[in-house]
Amino acid sequence: MFEGFTEEFVDTAHARILVRHRGTSGEHGARDPVLLLHGHPRTSATWHRVAPLLVDAGHAVVCADLRGYGRSAGPAPTGDHRAHSKRAVAGDMAEVMTHLGYERFAVMGHDRGSYVAFRLALDHPDRVRALGVFDGVPITHHLDQGGTRFALRWWHWFFYAQADIPERVIGADPDAWYRGDAAVMGADNHEEFRAATRDPRVIRAMLEDYRAGVTVDADLERADRAAGRRLAMPVLSLWSTRDDLEELVGDPRAVWRQWADEVTGYGIDSGHHMAEEAPEAVARAIAAFLG
Repeated sequence: MFEGFTEEFVDTAHARILVRHRGTSGEHGARDPVLLLHGHPRTSATWHRVAPLLVDAGHAVVCADLRGYGRSAGPAPTGDHRAHSKRAVAGDMAEVMTHLGYERFAVMGHDRGSYVAFRLALDHPDRVRALGVFDGVPITHHLDQGGTRFALRWWHWFFYAQADIPERVIGADPDAWYRGDAAVMGADNHEEFRAATRDPRVIRAMLEDYRAGVTVDADLERADRAAGRRLAMPVLSLWSTRDDLEELVGDPRAVWRQWADEVTGYGIDSGHHMAEEAPEAVARAIAAFLG
């Protein structure tokens, strides 16, 4: 995976982040840097088929393990879950991009990574020139408008948000809980995924992501809405047509237009993990969006 990419750890103010990156005219000199953020329960390796295609299209590409996921390490969980809030994780990513020499960049996030990308764009609008949100709409849209159907279909949000019990249930047999197909994911990606999801530290951090989501993250989103904050940069919304996001929320682009004026996108013929199942389509969509 990631042939020709540099792999390193970047120390931020409160975390140690694993980063894979590659540019086209020197590590820090390529045009149009793009940051790719993974979802649950994946690592940055989920992008191993997409990232080289974007390099070939002329972009500098940065893939990072989110705080606590994969080989990235963050602070111990806190009672208010702020240590794993999207604001804290987005702050890590801003520091990573500064370390790599990129003051302005595009960010694309899938699943839980879409919430981090969204928060990064809200908190650092002067640095994010374009935003991609894949298989995701704002957390508060689900919580405030999802109703019983959402709660039944995405019940794991509320299970993961409970204290202690999810760690015990998942930790009893992580392979059975998370599953994963090496033939679909790629052998190296699958091996990295299995190592991460068998690590109790990673399991706890991934659950803290969800606990933060329904508490501090939702509160921050509601405060942003009340203050009338909007996204000035263009937004790309992609969703997997063989998953259930469109069924639950309707057209995801319409949801994002409540937050941004310039929203484009379409469905990708894929299951949920689109970067692994339909990498060419995802890379084409990103490259066309970034121009």
